[in-house]
Amino acid sequence: MRFYLFAATLFFFKATVSIGQSNAAISGHVTDATTHDPLPFATVVLNIETDGQMVSGTLTDETGRFTFEGIEKGNYRIEVSFIGYVTNSLPLLVGEKNYIFDLGKIRLEPESTQLDEVVIEAKRAVVSSGLDKKSFDVGEIIAQGGGSVLDAMKALPGISIDQEGKVELRGSDKVAILIDGKQSSLTGFGNQKGLANIPAANIERIEIINNPSAKYDASGMAGIINIIYKKENRTGWNGDIGLRLAMGQFSKRKSDLTTDLGSYSLNPKVIPSVNLNYRSSKVHAFLQGEALRQKRLPNNEFNTRLYDDGRLIASQVPENRKQTQFIIKGGMDWTLDDRNTLSISGIFDRERHIDTAQVAYVDLLADQRNRYWHWREEEITGYMNYRAEYRHAFDGPGHELRFSAQYTRGWEDEEYRLNDSSAVRQSFDTTHLIAIEHTTTFLADYVKPLRSGRLEGGAKVQIRRIPVTYTIGQGSQSVIYPGLGDWSRWGEDIYAGYLNYVWEKKRFGIEAGLRLEKTDVFYNLSPENIYYSQNDAYDYFKLYPNIRFSFKINDRNSLSAFFKPPCRPAGRTGTAHFCQI
Repeated sequence: MRFYLFAATLFFFKATVSIGQSNAAISGHVTDATTHDPLPFATVVLNIETDGQMVSGTLTDETGRFTFEGIEKGNYRIEVSFIGYVTNSLPLLVGEKNYIFDLGKIRLEPESTQLDEVVIEAKRAVVSSGLDKKSFDVGEIIAQGGGSVLDAMKALPGISIDQEGKVELRGSDKVAILIDGKQSSLTGFGNQKGLANIPAANIERIEIINNPSAKYDASGMAGIINIIYKKENRTGWNGDIGLRLAMGQFSKRKSDLTTDLGSYSLNPKVIPSVNLNYRSSKVHAFLQGEALRQKRLPNNEFNTRLYDDGRLIASQVPENRKQTQFIIKGGMDWTLDDRNTLSISGIFDRERHIDTAQVAYVDLLADQRNRYWHWREEEITGYMNYRAEYRHAFDGPGHELRFSAQYTRGWEDEEYRLNDSSAVRQSFDTTHLIAIEHTTTFLADYVKPLRSGRLEGGAKVQIRRIPVTYTIGQGSQSVIYPGLGDWSRWGEDIYAGYLNYVWEKKRFGIEAGLRLEKTDVFYNLSPENIYYSQNDAYDYFKLYPNIRFSFKINDRNSLSAFFKPPCRPAGRTGTAHFCQI
């Protein structure tokens, strides 16, 4: 397969303070260089490379292994010694691209001569935050802690939220939202409105990954937003209960046109919340719940139209909404033994709202109403998400294999009534739509820390189905098109795999990966539908490469380049091609 030349390269400087991962873990395995036997109780010392000051020290266990945890960023040197062996010294950079290091086997040579003291001099680098990830403390974003996660996200650079609640990152909606690093169902039905009901007080920080690696789905190629919940480390039972109140606006920027309903001017909001945790040496269980009851005005548009015959018509669309929503999140982490952990979690989200509007069309010159629309929409949406994850830890921190299974059931029940009153038409139209989403996902992820980076690989299978039924009631001279049928079926199967490699030195860093995705899609419509082809289906195979190179100019400035190839025009069904999102 012929590769296209890279088409897009972005360079920029960045000066910042350290906000990335600051608790690195380092492991290794000390052995005899001749016999390859492990050396138990060997001395391992972690020193600052600049002045040789000791940061931490430990002894290897019975198998010759050792671990350091909670290590800050910087340049270090590890010295391994054992009676009768030559001391081995290894340099180590704890940088911005990796926070788990496996030094592998450290072989000590049997001592034959006494070596003089080795003096090492170097300048310690102050490593800035990574260009691939920004971390924001929610407590700093909303000082009072009274807003929602959606409110907090609005204050973050590069994030925008449209009127329908869809989150965009740097103008693109190809963004995936994770909760505690795991895929969630908050993107169901094209919006993330559930975020508006999660209190920011329950969130520790929000991470933005602007140039995601091949590890993440293609649906999030524009960026990843990771919401990190606060974690309670105290043992036993603990928790808190909260209540947020808001009154909304008290005045109107513009007077309403004359209708019986008008627009809401007082928008009260009540949000109670509860957070319970239990932790022991083997089990961590948690339950978090929030409820929302409010009145709001999501849309209030004014328009004035000047027609060729001289008429000047004013209209207003005041969308008055009564909303109730519940979110419950719970789960349990069970430590089976030192190497195996089982996690089970679930989320339930149900939202019901009623939108009512009276839309008048007023002739300003004649001072009379020519037309009157009255519509009412009742919509119930939500989802249930269940996830089970098994984690096996190998020797050394960060070296692990994860398997997970996830099932999501989402729903949308929407009933719409429209009453049109004018000199031309007196009519009543209705629609009722029910959509049920079923998504089943299986994931496998493997991470192997290296001496100067890490290796990641994994696979994913996802099966998604959305059957839809709809009922249409057409009045006289209806504005609803005839011949739509009463059902549709949409389905998508995704088979994906990825491999990602991270390598970092004192001045240079490289992350390179490749994600492969095979997707099968079908869309079937009722035979009564006269507007679209029946049984539409297609499939494609795509490669999503990702390459990132960074160069540290000095302690406060970095130069970074990102490479992505252009899209090759799609060929016949099943053709493999590269694509830039």
